[in-house]
Amino acid sequence: MAALLSDLLDVLERAYPARLAEPWDTGIGLTCGDPEQPVAAVLLAVDVDAVVVDEAVEQGADVLVTHHPLLFRPVQSVAADTARGGLVHRLIRAGIAHVAAHTNADRAGGDVRGVNDALAAALGLLDLRPLVAADAEPLDKIVTFVPVGGTPPLTDALAAAGAGRIGNYTEAAFTSDGTGQFRPGPGSNPTIGAVGALEHVPETRIEMVAPRRLRASVVAALRAAHPYEEPAFDVWESASVPDPVRGLGRVGHLSAPMRLREFAELVAQRLPATVGGVLAGGDPERLVRTVAVCGGAGDGELDAATMAGADVYLTSDLRHHVAAEHLADPARPALVQVAHWAGEWPWLSEAARLISDELPGSVAVTVSTRCTDPWTVQVPSPTRAPIQARSSPWH
Repeated sequence: MAALLSDLLDVLERAYPARLAEPWDTGIGLTCGDPEQPVAAVLLAVDVDAVVVDEAVEQGADVLVTHHPLLFRPVQSVAADTARGGLVHRLIRAGIAHVAAHTNADRAGGDVRGVNDALAAALGLLDLRPLVAADAEPLDKIVTFVPVGGTPPLTDALAAAGAGRIGNYTEAAFTSDGTGQFRPGPGSNPTIGAVGALEHVPETRIEMVAPRRLRASVVAALRAAHPYEEPAFDVWESASVPDPVRGLGRVGHLSAPMRLREFAELVAQRLPATVGGVLAGGDPERLVRTVAVCGGAGDGELDAATMAGADVYLTSDLRHHVAAEHLADPARPALVQVAHWAGEWPWLSEAARLISDELPGSVAVTVSTRCTDPWTVQVPSPTRAPIQARSSPWH
């Protein structure tokens, strides 16, 4: 049976939930395309540019899935004579849908490797943990009371509505017995007791957790399945807690320590080549064991890398003054900078494997190997003495 675009969107949402995205990241998800259109071929790439759209057209792709959004920010026009609008028009004319998984894929983790998991795996890092943990999905605690013996139908109904899931466990609930009290008033139709009479009923207290986003459906299920005309229940919002596997960046360790110079060489070997190559800042002989990584522009997480006890922090797009101030303190991690595209490209293979596994036999998935790093020329510095030798303890 042929897959639909909606099937692919469901796969991506389960793996890279939109709720993980940064609040400003409004360009994720479906940019163009009909959710009911058939999908037989998918192309994955980091960026959406003319080169990648050419490749999608040449390959006869039905869907282009990229890490970076096509429309980063809200726009008022996608006119064909604008750079981004022109790409939208080309995709639509070719019948190619576009989907982006950006910071939601950066923060993904656990059973599904996100961008930072893939980057860490490419470098052989072990015992990974988030550099900046995301908040776990917000939960409600649902508390209600039923006559003793009435627990199974209600917990079944709540579980069917999405309550009672904790990690890989389902139908999780806690029950305790006690005595309930109520007096049916005029106009009531009590399941137990009589109008005007105070009743004391042996009852079971039921507690279950549920995702806050499912509150309406869980409460509706409770009301529908409860034996009482007016069920008593509480909904408590749980405090936010860190997610142990999802979040921005990753921290891990190498199987064996190496010098910073050697680590930079390892990075150059493991990541795809770019014109800019790999840069390192810090003592070249510094011993490196604990490594923090953040795919994409990560200079906002320099303090997090320091707090994590990293010996080196690998990321992209480091600004001159920020990097210089960081490296002025030798107690902070050394720095390794790679091209933005190179640090995020390893994720494409993980996403391709996910799609192939979830839609087996119905979709052909291809990873683009066309480098979309914007820098195309590198001119090495002449081999002459600098104007003034750098004052550094490392030279």
